Amino acid sequence: MAEHLRRGILDGTYPAGQPLPSEEVLAKQFGVTRPTVRQGIAELRAAGLVEVMMGRGMFVRSPHSRPSLTRPRGLRREPNGHYAEADGLRWENAEDPVATRTDAPLALADLLRIPPGEPLYTYDALQTADRGRLRQLHRTYVPFSVLLDTKYEDQAPPPAPHLYTALTELGHELHFTEYVRTRMPLPDQAQALRLPDGVPMLQILRVALNTADKPLALEEFHVPGDDLELSYSL
Repeated sequence: MAEHLRRGILDGTYPAGQPLPSEEVLAKQFGVTRPTVRQGIAELRAAGLVEVMMGRGMFVRSPHSRPSLTRPRGLRREPNGHYAEADGLRWENAEDPVATRTDAPLALADLLRIPPGEPLYTYDALQTADRGRLRQLHRTYVPFSVLLDTKYEDQAPPPAPHLYTALTELGHELHFTEYVRTRMPLPDQAQALRLPDGVPMLQILRVALNTADKPLALEEFHVPGDDLELSYSL
């Protein structure tokens, strides 16, 4: 089935941007089960020939198509001093995040400009929005060294974005840098984000810095990369 559709896409039988037959139609046409159809579609998605738009169906991938979701990136500071995500979405934690102690791996230590192995406060959360339709994995890292001689030396700081209000109250003026890359998810990440086989995710690292450009904290986001674009105001 996948080979038949692949030939049809490449020879123009199914033009770019046009919908493909539904799972039900394909299952009847080829005399297979719907799970088998999904496996075939996953092969086409992995090959970059097909995109699945939530609530709309399967489409031949077009170089000019737009994803169904655009998320503005950035933070805004509200009049009460709290920070909120620019996308305006109301993200809810599947479980309350708990502060744990981790040692900074080399890659994150480089971004935070701290020695590898320095202890960090770390929060992990699976977050959902839009009645569970949108999902993301969110992690906050705060180096212990940033919190020396503050009230958070003896108590855990809050996770982001409330962390930024706490840092501001400690006298820091903040700005942010984000790093974005694609990568294939680990099995537990694919399960949490409900990603089909062959679908990548976006990894976003947001570093909070003070006016001296000293990194104070780092957020890590993992979001589905199949039908999403990120927008930035420059």
